[in-house]
Amino acid sequence: MPRPDRARRGPTTVLALALTGLALVVPALHGPAAAAARWAPADTAKIHPGVQMYTKGAQCTGNFVFTDRRERVYLGYAAHCAGTGAATDTDGCTAKSRPLGTRVRFAQGGSLVDGGDTVGRGRLVYSSWLTMQRLGIRATNPCRHNDFALVRVGDAHLAKVNPSVPFWGGPTGLHEGGTAAGDDVYSYGGSSLRAGVTALSPKQGSGLGSEANGWSHPVYTLTPGVPGDSGSGFLDARGRALGTLSTLALAPLPAANGVGDLPRELAFAREHAGIAGLRLVQGTKAFSPLL
Repeated sequence: MPRPDRARRGPTTVLALALTGLALVVPALHGPAAAAARWAPADTAKIHPGVQMYTKGAQCTGNFVFTDRRERVYLGYAAHCAGTGAATDTDGCTAKSRPLGTRVRFAQGGSLVDGGDTVGRGRLVYSSWLTMQRLGIRATNPCRHNDFALVRVGDAHLAKVNPSVPFWGGPTGLHEGGTAAGDDVYSYGGSSLRAGVTALSPKQGSGLGSEANGWSHPVYTLTPGVPGDSGSGFLDARGRALGTLSTLALAPLPAANGVGDLPRELAFAREHAGIAGLRLVQGTKAFSPLL
């Protein structure tokens, strides 16, 4: 399954996009009431789930906001967004990646010819790919589907952060259990292919069940995910954080989105990232699934 979800600017972008697809027990989460005073207002926040994230020119989308025991703030995206290999390098246990500490730029309004307006900066502090390689993991399911990374938001930009998913609201917590065919799912992409037009960013769709021993949940959405949406978060029918967009399948389910299982990805990060108290932050806006 290709993993080209990163959208890159430059003269070769159109050709590349034509050939590729897209770019546990958890402690109690921060509730909306408790978090509201800490975060920027959801309607004016510049850094939030769905924000564009640029890493050395490659553009992806942020999924959810996380914090830790020291109240540091992180934005999640896909580990392959920091990858340096070919779009077909889909094995996170062998694929090359930029190192921890790599700078990441948060932006809005980016397109294929313009990187958009910078709204903040951060640094890569955790990558499932780098971690699996360090641990010598070779198991097929996590190697191909554990595609999760964390970018710590710079202290100067913390006042711009809100954890709510644009348009939909939430997340209301962390998804529990697997998925079944027909389950409703919701997402918000930030691809630069949309040239800053956000009307097509909200996506609603249906799950196709689970695969890879629960590590992945293929889904169909309207509109489908496109390059640059990589890393964006998916919510279940109750607004809980379900997963992160990793791939666009070309076969056997054309145009299906491959969504990594966030509970598994987060549990792995909690065990190996060295970030004490790592946890998902709930949105300050109520989840509203009605279009």
